[in-house]
Amino acid sequence: MVVSPPEMRNHETAAVFTRDRYVVLPKLLQDPTLSYVYSYACALAATPEVPLADNQIAGTPCVYGNPVMNGLLTKLLPDVERSCGLALFPTCSYFRAYKRGATLARHTDRPACEISITLCLGYGNHSPWPIWIEGPYGMSSVDLDRGDALLYRGIECPHWREAFEGDRQVQVFLHYVDQKGPLADWKFDKRPVLFSRNLAAAMSAR
Repeated sequence: MVVSPPEMRNHETAAVFTRDRYVVLPKLLQDPTLSYVYSYACALAATPEVPLADNQIAGTPCVYGNPVMNGLLTKLLPDVERSCGLALFPTCSYFRAYKRGATLARHTDRPACEISITLCLGYGNHSPWPIWIEGPYGMSSVDLDRGDALLYRGIECPHWREAFEGDRQVQVFLHYVDQKGPLADWKFDKRPVLFSRNLAAAMSAR
């Protein structure tokens, strides 16, 4: 597993991403923004209005297109573009607050998730929960500490998580498409603007 430190996020990082189809970006998000977003996500996940399931994980608070997470989607776009060597359109954000016992089945993603970030916002009193990913050269288990991210081609690389033994881990997923690629029409997840919140339509498309 190749890890790219912040000062190396340039052509070298993009070359690793092109070769392996994924790369780890340590400290992509840092304090004070990181602590704020983590606290916000935990508070939001505890409210009764937040759905407790999607079509992948039951009993897990999850939110599509939250304005704060969409803010990260655009804030981190320049860093993501440098790291993958592509000009990108943002498509959507999504976050989950995982609980003990959660598992994520091996899967690939839908077209709007061509280039993706899974970013660890924080976790409880336990070690980071690994995410598994398979690229052209085999499988890797990736531990993401708070603020670390995995940049990956979600529609090409199968990824999954085994049973979660901790108490809480919050991840935000930031999704993009190549501006010059065949999936460019998924810009904004085919919504008129990025910050529209047609949750029902988006959830049915996942």
